[in-house]
Amino acid sequence: MLLDFRPVLVVNGFVLLILAAAMIVPLGVDWAVGGGESAAFLLAIAVTGFAGATFILAARSGGGRSRLHSREAFFATVTSWVLGGIFASLPLMFGSLHLHIVDALFESVSGLTTTGATVITGLDGAPAAQLLWRALLNWLGGIGIILTAVAVLPLLRIGGMQLFRLDSSEVGEATIPRLSQQGRGLLIVYPAFTAVLAVAFAISGMNALESVCHAMSALSTGGFSTSDQSLGHFGDGAHWVAVVGMIAGAITFSLYLEPLRRGPTTIFADSQVRRFLILIATFSLLLALWNWGSRGMAVGPALRLSIFNTVSILTTTGFHSGDYDAWGGFAQVAFFVMALIGGCTGSAAGGIKVFRFEVLLASASIHLKRLLHPHGMFAIELNKRRITDPVVRSVMSFVMLYLTSVSLLALALAVTGLDATTSLSGAAAALGNVGPGLGHLIGPAGSYHAVPVAAKWILIAGMILGRLELATVIVLFTPTFWRS
Repeated sequence: MLLDFRPVLVVNGFVLLILAAAMIVPLGVDWAVGGGESAAFLLAIAVTGFAGATFILAARSGGGRSRLHSREAFFATVTSWVLGGIFASLPLMFGSLHLHIVDALFESVSGLTTTGATVITGLDGAPAAQLLWRALLNWLGGIGIILTAVAVLPLLRIGGMQLFRLDSSEVGEATIPRLSQQGRGLLIVYPAFTAVLAVAFAISGMNALESVCHAMSALSTGGFSTSDQSLGHFGDGAHWVAVVGMIAGAITFSLYLEPLRRGPTTIFADSQVRRFLILIATFSLLLALWNWGSRGMAVGPALRLSIFNTVSILTTTGFHSGDYDAWGGFAQVAFFVMALIGGCTGSAAGGIKVFRFEVLLASASIHLKRLLHPHGMFAIELNKRRITDPVVRSVMSFVMLYLTSVSLLALALAVTGLDATTSLSGAAAALGNVGPGLGHLIGPAGSYHAVPVAAKWILIAGMILGRLELATVIVLFTPTFWRS
């Protein structure tokens, strides 16, 4: 059966219309402050809205009714994120930032994928409308991938970012009402959390624009800031607010609906959340001891900086409070490992995800037990639910595919002339949607502005590939997908 492009066009059309509507927000801010960006946003709204309406009308002109089957869902998911990045770059190109087409696309894709890598310098003096647009891209990307996890990625049978860890037998028509209900609930929780964070940032000393931008970037684990110094530009209070926001964004969002039915402790009853918090505490303590013992830092600053930057990297947000790349070799390796791990499944965070490491560790433990007790019967259980062998194989395949992708991206970046540290950390940062890498060029003290154009294209592909959990994109390049 041939691919039905009509539902694909409808999905893409609505995505572009939502994007055009979102552009009205920074346009209104620009009118209010007289920032001089109105023409750029008006033109971007017109182009994006026209394209979205054209897609929808073209789909409906074909006649008949069409359904979004699994193949169309995969194709629509990938194309909507690609087209979203393209059209989201228009205000960055048309506005006073005058970004080159590659830089504008890099920035918009980085925003929508909640990567937070930036090519822009001089953020402290950038127009308010452009700063708000970048933060909005983070925010839309965060809720977008969560809703994608509800609507599309369950079709991967645990291979992707699932909000609902169902076995393959449970993914079917019976789950659709529950998924739809959860999706509606998340559309309430996500904005509510954002509003609370914005108020907290304002109390910490930020102005209205800074508060809103950082609230959206923190909860989405996006990492775009209004300053070249990121959170280092603000006081300690803002750091602690950001820590809370980043952790909230990296926890499985469906769990926030559970306290309404089962009580406030249900979030911490999830084994993945507990292990995620243990990882934060462990890496924070190790880095604090490192900064105190090897670098002579006082205990208070060592703890604060270690906790903040650990949370920032482990949640794949990418905020920074200084040049942690200068903390030495141990810290660099620790941050690289954290970038690979990432947050929880079904969250806005990137990386391999804690749940997959839970499955891998449990599988390794059972393998060792079987060596000692060859005739024993063992099973993997997480949250009092058995993890089936197909799920274990899927997780193993994903991790292998992920590490292979990091290696191939690093090799491709090295071909463009980047050094080993920049290539490897840049590949991990792009695929994990982390943002800053390591080294003087793309580390927390630098930006991606000076990266070669060829390398930027590679990183753009890596960001999209990582945001959509690899398989969603790779499946489009298999002959079976187009023949079935």
